[in-house]
Amino acid sequence: MDEIPLSAQFAALAVLLICSAFFSMSETAMMASNRIRLRHMAQEGHRGARLATALLGKTDQLLGVILLGNTLVNSVAAMLTGNIALQIFGQEKWALEIGALFVTFCLLVFSEITPKVAGATYPDWLALRIGYILTPLLRVAYPVVWLVNLFVQPLLSLLRLQPKPGHESSRLSPEELRSVVLESGRFIPQQHRSILLNLFELEQLTVEDIMTPRGEIEAIDIAAPIENIKAQLATSFHTRVMVFENDPANVVGVLHQKRLLAEAFAGEIDHTALRERMSEPYFIPAATPIYTQLQFFRENRQRMGLVVDEYGEIEGLVTLEDIIEELVGKFTTRQSDFGGSLSWSHDGVVLVDGSASLRELNRMLNLEFPLDGPRTLNGLIVEHLQDIPEVGVGVRVGGVPMEIVQTQDRKIKMVRLHRPAGE
Repeated sequence: MDEIPLSAQFAALAVLLICSAFFSMSETAMMASNRIRLRHMAQEGHRGARLATALLGKTDQLLGVILLGNTLVNSVAAMLTGNIALQIFGQEKWALEIGALFVTFCLLVFSEITPKVAGATYPDWLALRIGYILTPLLRVAYPVVWLVNLFVQPLLSLLRLQPKPGHESSRLSPEELRSVVLESGRFIPQQHRSILLNLFELEQLTVEDIMTPRGEIEAIDIAAPIENIKAQLATSFHTRVMVFENDPANVVGVLHQKRLLAEAFAGEIDHTALRERMSEPYFIPAATPIYTQLQFFRENRQRMGLVVDEYGEIEGLVTLEDIIEELVGKFTTRQSDFGGSLSWSHDGVVLVDGSASLRELNRMLNLEFPLDGPRTLNGLIVEHLQDIPEVGVGVRVGGVPMEIVQTQDRKIKMVRLHRPAGE
């Protein structure tokens, strides 16, 4: 090697540093690339994506050829640097030390840190192009890579680090998927993003969270005079009405008003016609998850059901439309709805219906009401005070100062909330 001119040796050293930089950059870029995006592009026919996906599907071989090449290049670069140092400084003892320091500096700056930062910054762009080089290299070096992996696999087994089947595929948890949607920015419209985020919450919600409370259910008493029932049906906004007999807890059926059209035109609506047109009530346990209930509605061809507790007592009513509203947003006008426009005034106050859902208040006003107890603001205040407060009473619940504005029928009707300090 002493016969080789120094200029040629320096050129060879530069080439080795470039090769080392390539292997370092390849390792970082391939490991940091978006495998889901690469698979999608591969399915669309992108050849670079197909090569990259195939390499990532054989992680042991991919890392084997990269590290094999990087190790060989670095070793040759160290030997060449030592020879250059001896030629320049002679057979001095410190010549090799200078050479070692020089090659370490060059490898650290030009072949490790800089290319790895570049690989981490542009992983997807690089992965689409690196596959064209690494694929033939792997074919050439496959015997050596295979031999090395013969020792690697037993060592991984001994350390209980053997990769499981399918470990190459990226599996995102629901929380990680939710973060991806939140960070999608301009790629997903706001309205679509809201629907996707609502989907992630379905597994955490039960029918009890979205039901119409028992006190707000519109129902008719089949034992009442027929004229009173007719008047109530004429002013009802619902196509399906719950029917009870004498006691609101004694639900005997569900009346679909469309089935009464013939009798209504003929003027023959009576108690007998009502009983003939009723269908059996459908009961739902309060702890049923929303997504599960959506499947039950489809399988049982139902659109509404009565929510009951563990003792069989009716707590409320839930409909198919209630579940759909959890996905796409409110599109009906219920007593407890507040139109989706609830916000703090410039004075930091807001007037809220006592039947408002705590979960909705937390979402719309950025509050932190506890959700492991009562579902509504009225229930939260009554539980906190252990009594029904009078108008004008002030209280702080969940860190939120509030004032009772109106009560009605043993319930808190309106509450004025004050923005918590620091919000």
